[in-house]
Parts: sequence; C-alpha cells; structure tokens
Amino acid sequence: MKTKPLVILCVVGFVAVGTSLGLGFLLGSVVKAGVNRFGPKITQSRVELASAHISPFNGSGQLAGLTVGNPEGWSDNPAFYLGQIAIDLKPFSVFSDHIVINELIIDQPVFAYETRIVSSNLKELLKNIEAFTAGGGDHAKSQGGKPIKFVVKKLRLTNGRASLGLGPAALVAPLPPIALDNLGVAEGGITPDELAGVVMKNVLGSIVKASAAATLRGTGALGAGAVEVVGDAAGKAGEGIKKLLGK
Repeated sequence: MKTKPLVILCVVGFVAVGTSLGLGFLLGSVVKAGVNRFGPKITQSRVELASAHISPFNGSGQLAGLTVGNPEGWSDNPAFYLGQIAIDLKPFSVFSDHIVINELIIDQPVFAYETRIVSSNLKELLKNIEAFTAGGGDHAKSQGGKPIKFVVKKLRLTNGRASLGLGPAALVAPLPPIALDNLGVAEGGITPDELAGVVMKNVLGSIVKASAAATLRGTGALGAGAVEVVGDAAGKAGEGIKKLLGK
C-alpha cells in the first residue's frame, strides 16, 4: 500500500515528460513546416529547414540546417546556409497570427556571393522577396485566416563569412556583426517576407562592404562587392547624363 504514492508520482512524471517532449516536437514541427512551405514562395528558390525544436515552457529552442538556394539563372550552390539559429519566442505564439520573438541569434552563417557585372545572386534574391511583398503574395495565415506577422525584439548575426566568386579563385571574407532591434514593433508586426527583406538588405550591405575591404587589402583580384558598387555608381552617373542631355 505504501508504494502506491510512489507509483502514482512516477506515472505522473512520465506523463509530464512525455507531454513536454510531445509539445516541443509539435511546436518545432509547426515552425519547420511553415518555413519549408512558405520560404520558397517568398524567395522563389529552394528553402529547406532541417529541424526545429521549441520548448513549450519558455519558448527557447534551436533551428538547425536552414538552406536557401540561389535564384533561377545562378549556380546550383546554396545562396546561404545557416547551421544553428538560437530562438527565444513567446510560447505558443506560433499558433497565433502575431508571433513574438524575443531573441534570434544566427551564429556562423555562410553566404556564397556570385556576381555578374552590376548584379549578384543575393541582390536577385532580395528582388524576389521585394516582388513577393509588392505583389501581395500568398502569405502564411493563422487558423483564424489572418496574415501571420512577426515582432523580433532582438536579432543578431555573428561570426558570418562570405565566399566571393566561384571556384578556386573565390575569396573568403569575414562579415561584421549585424544587430537589429524591435523589428515590427512600431508597425504592430511585419509579414515573413518583410522580415526577410530587412535582414537580406543588411546582409547584402555587409557583404558588399566586406568584399570591397578585401579588395583594398590587396587580394590581387577585384572583389565582387567592388564590382557591384562600381556598377551602381556607373548607373547613377548614366542617369545624371541623360537628365543633363534632356535639358
């Protein structure tokens, strides 16, 4: 008779652990499914998240193996790969139309930066994202039918690196840290494509600066970012000449 309370406690403990693991798996599955379903629509390229696990108690967790492919017309290599993403969000907000992320830490991301005269694969990727936003694409919706929006209070991208160009001649440049705060707070939330656009703009600017710095350090080759910067400057100069001749 004395052993009954102990047996009951053990059963309750096993149920609690099982429930916790089940809810954690469920939350992670929702995140993974959402990324893999809507990511390709936003970027118009291959997007795949390998795994996700979110604690149902405090909302902390890990996303692992996020691969984003190049836009059409570029190499078959991934545009970038995010190995580990630490996330801290409001528990169960993933089931609502207003997902609150307290902290998002992306460590050691790897970007592959390819260029063609005045364009690049990452710039094309950003254009695809912006086109999706402008066109009012098929946004992810909650069970209530409302578009899902995000608030990200703290986003950090650290220890990133970018390969500049293809093949043996490619340069590898470290990227400066990126810190973004209170994304979507003033707007009452932003859609996934708007969030992706903000992050990609900052990443692209960081890569262009890094490649230009690599060129200035005397790498012996014209950095991809420098080519793009020169191309943009040439384009602006051409516009100025057209206006002048028009007058």
